[in-house]
Amino acid sequence: MSRRIPVSLLRAALGALLAALAPLASRSSPGDSLVQDFGGAPLGAQAGPVAALRALQAHGDARLQYEGPQGYLASLLRSLHVPVSSQTLVFSKTSSQVDLISPKTPRAVYFTDDVYVAWIPSSDVVELSEVDPIKGAVFYTVDEHNRETAVFREHSECLQCHQGLHTRGVPGHMVMSTLTAPDGHLVARVEEYQGGHRSPLRVRWAGWYVTGTCEGDSHLGNAFTTDLAYPRGTNPPAGTILTDLSSRFDTSRYLAPSSDIVALLVLEHQVQMHNLLAHLNKEARLALVPLAARGATPPAADAQASLAASEGFTRAMEALLVYMLFRDEAPLKGAVQGTSTFTADFTQRGPFDRRGRSLRDFDLQKRLFRFPCSYLIYSAAFDSLPVEAKSRLWGRLAEILRGKDRGAAYAAMSSADRLAIFQILEDTKPEFAAWVANHPA
Repeated sequence: MSRRIPVSLLRAALGALLAALAPLASRSSPGDSLVQDFGGAPLGAQAGPVAALRALQAHGDARLQYEGPQGYLASLLRSLHVPVSSQTLVFSKTSSQVDLISPKTPRAVYFTDDVYVAWIPSSDVVELSEVDPIKGAVFYTVDEHNRETAVFREHSECLQCHQGLHTRGVPGHMVMSTLTAPDGHLVARVEEYQGGHRSPLRVRWAGWYVTGTCEGDSHLGNAFTTDLAYPRGTNPPAGTILTDLSSRFDTSRYLAPSSDIVALLVLEHQVQMHNLLAHLNKEARLALVPLAARGATPPAADAQASLAASEGFTRAMEALLVYMLFRDEAPLKGAVQGTSTFTADFTQRGPFDRRGRSLRDFDLQKRLFRFPCSYLIYSAAFDSLPVEAKSRLWGRLAEILRGKDRGAAYAAMSSADRLAIFQILEDTKPEFAAWVANHPA
């Protein structure tokens, strides 16, 4: 077994941990069991992708292959439909395997819409975190010792370390920007970094390798902090713009030689969106607890009234909409280009409207996406929101896209963007199309 550091040290390393999982204890109440059961299947009844793979393997319908020095990694990625091109590399000493991570042996992170996979050379496990449609993030490992059968283990002990403001008090994920010493030890967080797509590139990716170019801009990737006494007063210079990492470490040990800048941009957007969805789901179910306590399906009008009266739900919904529509996105200063096939791999997944447009279409000139609405609107995490909550969400979204809300948050949103997103969703999101048909402008 690889060595594990004490919980006290794990808490100190929290700042840059990817795939962090948090319990819901911050909002616990006597009604939590009702929150879990309201509006459909009980908590966890809808399996996430890792749980589904485990079930297939248990019934003999799937078999993971142990392949070369990466063990089960490649087979896991194929089975979970995670592209190798999504590989990003973090060299700051984070996660429970800090003794194995360094600038010479960075931690590789792969992802798709609902699962994250991490691997470190010489580790005896592959780490996974899935986004369960209702529970949020869940941690697993696959043991690399048994080459005949992949053994999954769920790690509930991770829950005690990774709860905080960064995940909004719900099971969540994080990508951080953390000043890092040349040996990979954490020095200090980049305080200006906000997470998600909200921070300018110049404060992103400290502690990460980054391959690709960003015209007219800089970032903190590929750089180390050498003044350990006053790290915040002497931030590292702008990270070196690299398209090849072979001079930094032995890239042949990894499935890909890259830590693609476009993949990093998408990863940052995605983890915050997942957290916001989990938070909204929690607030919706808390608001509906009094109705669920009655033991029967409440009238839709009563459910809507409960949600309307909930300040927590309203705040969570508005925060999700602002983020989902990229109203808080830090603009790009010029063309951004990656070094892998990630851009094409991600784009081709669609879905596409009748004009061939998709919410996965990139801009990469002035902003991340051509049409500023998150592709995670198609995710299981989004679809698992209570029906009544989604009805209110569709109403606010339609109001914004129809141009009826031109308040401070949406004043700069162009009519062309509003119309394009509306049309794409009408063609690709049947639930939204049905709501619009029943609520004509």
